[in-house]
Amino acid sequence: MKKRIFTGLENLITNPPDYLKGKRLGLLCNPASVDHHFTHASRLIDHIFPGQLKILFSPQHGFHGEKQDNMVESGHFMEPDLNIPVFSLYKDTRIPSKDMFDPIDVLLIDIQDVGTRVYTFIYTVSFCLEMAAKLHKRVVILDRPNPIGGTQVEGNVLSEAFASFVGRFPIPMRHGLTIGEISQLFNREFHLGCDLTIIPMNGWKRQMYWQDTGLVWIPPSPNLPTPQSCMVYPGQVIFEGTNISEGRGTTLPFEQFGAPFLDPKKIKAQADKVIKGAWLRPVHFEPTSGKWQGRVCKGFHLHVTSPIDFKPYISALILLQLMFKFHPDDVKFKSPPYEYEFEKLPIDLILGSKTLRKNLVDFKNLALVSDQWKKELEQFNDCSKKYRLYE
Repeated sequence: MKKRIFTGLENLITNPPDYLKGKRLGLLCNPASVDHHFTHASRLIDHIFPGQLKILFSPQHGFHGEKQDNMVESGHFMEPDLNIPVFSLYKDTRIPSKDMFDPIDVLLIDIQDVGTRVYTFIYTVSFCLEMAAKLHKRVVILDRPNPIGGTQVEGNVLSEAFASFVGRFPIPMRHGLTIGEISQLFNREFHLGCDLTIIPMNGWKRQMYWQDTGLVWIPPSPNLPTPQSCMVYPGQVIFEGTNISEGRGTTLPFEQFGAPFLDPKKIKAQADKVIKGAWLRPVHFEPTSGKWQGRVCKGFHLHVTSPIDFKPYISALILLQLMFKFHPDDVKFKSPPYEYEFEKLPIDLILGSKTLRKNLVDFKNLALVSDQWKKELEQFNDCSKKYRLYE
């Protein structure tokens, strides 16, 4: 039988630290914040520290994880069972206010990240760290696995000119860190100045993918329903910046993608020569919402056959370039707004670079383009090693 790892939440509950006793607590969480009995972190913390939990916070997609993609906001409300407020950090502001933090001494964070630069949870955490530092509050992060492993790092490092809520700091698309590790990196390397403590996991190894953890996957957002969707997400997310359906409105978001005008046969003939560790299976699908709603799309279901060999980011860039090659008059980049940026192209925010977009449409050799990222990635790896909690 596979040995299950223990999350930071479970270690907190098993060994409650003395420094939390008597403190007024807040908790940033969502539906994935559960133990192996599926008991939610808010219930567990209220039980172990009775009367101390004063406020709950939710990231993008809402406290109940029901909201869809970018700029679909969730509201504040009272949690009926605990009778405490829930403040949305994806509403009129993405930054917690002083008023939100005034009733607490310590903010606990139990959030399932997915290991990709553009996933907004890590920036919600970073804004919490920054505000906590200003108000002299402590933050305690209950660590969770990176579902796509901790050994592979991929992609260009974000250019600061394209910083946004889908890329606040210069990190690569696939960063290879847990939520606790990357929060430490943000806090120290970008001088957020927070009094930060990480409660680590037991049993997690860097080479583990989600299927190796013995944990049940709880979707942290509606369009990452499975660990497989997380595996392809660092690449497939770039289609959000185009008129290509990334599979929203289907049962396989990010795993399948396409558009009514695509010729899968032509694309597959070229892509199969260069994409490793995955199989492109031609499919037809009809989104029930989002892009091409009610229209039959032709495209692919992307099956990862070798997680070690598969490079999701460069694979998606190759596929997008092939779409421009065979459908130059049909493939389009989306116009703003995107994640509260109203001027810059969404694709530039997602890629973290205008130059990369130009290289795509100018049909530059992407293998040579990606070679140019190697020095950036080496520098990031050298930096990130200082914050790794697991070897």
